[in-house]
Amino acid sequence: MLIHDLVQTHASKTADAVAVVEGKRRITYAQLDKASTNLAHVLRGRGVRVEAPVAVCMRRSIDFVVGTLGILKAGAAYVPLDPGYPSKRLTTLLKDSGANLVLTQACTKSRGGDWEPVVVDTYELTRGEQVEPLVVADVSPENLAYVIFTSGSTGHPKGVQVTHSSLLNLIRWHQNAFSVSSRDRATFQASPGFDAAVWEIWPHLASGATVYVVDDEVRTSPELLRNWFLENGVTISFLPTAMAEQVMELPWPNDAPLRFLLTGADTLRRYPRTDMPFALVNNYGPTECTVVATSGVVPKGSSRDQLPSIGKAIDNTQVYIVDENMGLAPDGTAGEILIGGAGVARGYLNRPDLTSEKFIPNPFNPTGKDRLYRTGDLARRLPSGEIAFLGRIDEQVKIRGYRIEPQEIVAALDRHAGVHASFVCTQKDDCGEKRLVAYVVLKSKASQRELRDYLSEQLPDYMIPSVFVSITELPLSANGKIDRNALPLPCCDNVVADQVFEAPQSPIEERIAGFLTTLLGVARIGREDNFFTLGGHSLLGAQMIAKIRDAFGVELSLRNLFDNPTVAGISAEVEKLIYDKLASMSDEEAQRLLSSAQAGL
Repeated sequence: MLIHDLVQTHASKTADAVAVVEGKRRITYAQLDKASTNLAHVLRGRGVRVEAPVAVCMRRSIDFVVGTLGILKAGAAYVPLDPGYPSKRLTTLLKDSGANLVLTQACTKSRGGDWEPVVVDTYELTRGEQVEPLVVADVSPENLAYVIFTSGSTGHPKGVQVTHSSLLNLIRWHQNAFSVSSRDRATFQASPGFDAAVWEIWPHLASGATVYVVDDEVRTSPELLRNWFLENGVTISFLPTAMAEQVMELPWPNDAPLRFLLTGADTLRRYPRTDMPFALVNNYGPTECTVVATSGVVPKGSSRDQLPSIGKAIDNTQVYIVDENMGLAPDGTAGEILIGGAGVARGYLNRPDLTSEKFIPNPFNPTGKDRLYRTGDLARRLPSGEIAFLGRIDEQVKIRGYRIEPQEIVAALDRHAGVHASFVCTQKDDCGEKRLVAYVVLKSKASQRELRDYLSEQLPDYMIPSVFVSITELPLSANGKIDRNALPLPCCDNVVADQVFEAPQSPIEERIAGFLTTLLGVARIGREDNFFTLGGHSLLGAQMIAKIRDAFGVELSLRNLFDNPTVAGISAEVEKLIYDKLASMSDEEAQRLLSSAQAGL
């Protein structure tokens, strides 16, 4: 049975059970089965055949689940695209994928260029008589299930081709490892274009569980997310590492329904408290190996010096750690991670040279019939058999769970008419968080905002550098490579500034600018500078809100921050919140609030 067959089985057994919940919307397994089957008939009528790529440009939603399931039922492979990507990037990915059809929602229909859109209206697809099941007899486990694009070191994204058999292995391991049943309530919070979404949806729908779509504002606030989990009785959830670390530090009731909090996509730096009422599971796996290759429960209350491990290989997966000569590294010795087994992808779409470079014959299997994926990641095997992740061999980086090839950013920057040459790397800000820093050799005057706006037309937000540093030339080492040690640290003298700087004009604006200087690692911030264009993101936004709460005694919402992201706008919101709070207080309470706000200044 393939993935869509497993979901259809639950539709026939428990037709009225809820499959997906999105806010006040919900869809039962019977409705999901009917809507996706109707859509599959539509796609077959449009000429879609086995392994044909069909793009899905939708936000996280019931419609996204209906769309991807309908594609699988039609025998095709779905290509998830985040509607938040710039139009130019979407156009590039569509062209590379070879998709002739794009499933969209009414709200995302205009996001691309030369698309042939098919608007997925779940309500319409569930109307009328029950349709006949669609049987595509020539689909096998070795056919493609999906293609997901990742950042490319050559400056061009790579489409990873994953088969049904690889996805089925992930599903079966997940079901067994976490005892998934129809009583579970799981979450769908990852970006549709991020392979974690694959893991969030299919193992749970294949088990008859209910998948809850997480609202945008909720998913970016640790406190709101914790409360939402409790209100909806969530039992299993995946969160990127940075958010998981914040969520597990919050107080939780002993009877919390959450059984497993799964995390991954970045280096885990904390152990859970002994009183945490659920298990924290650390996971590792590149997109090329179907989301997860290793997994392990993180022990609670550990005081060990070393960071939590990434566990052991999952079912039907082999993990080798090799030296530079491709020999097995002794336990405890650092080496490159090579992954083999059922999860290894078919390769890169239309990139045979890169496929042969990264997907190699297994030298440890005498039959020579299987392949290994070269991850470029460094690790060592611990005495327990678990694996300690050590970082990257090449230049690829991960920030907030997103895998980024800096060379792709460099390729985009170098196309700017005012940029002669550039280099992009990661550095830690004053809070210890990784950020992207771009070093640019300018051949004509360019402002920070101009460079950001130019990149934002081609790259997603998470690939926009936080800081642009102007230098006269890129320093080179004796072997002709960029000399990282010779690169200057960002400071007020070398950071590319906007052409007009307007200083903060009030005590509140000065304090807000000071908070942003610390959080973003930018030397000088003006009253019209934008939190997000300076490199801010939702997790830093939560820290900003906490600083405001401590300093002024008022609660700014993340929505306020999104709507008013400049120093002047944030300050105006803070001032309004102070006066609104004063109006509802007694004189004594008001005096205490004023004293707190004044102390904050």
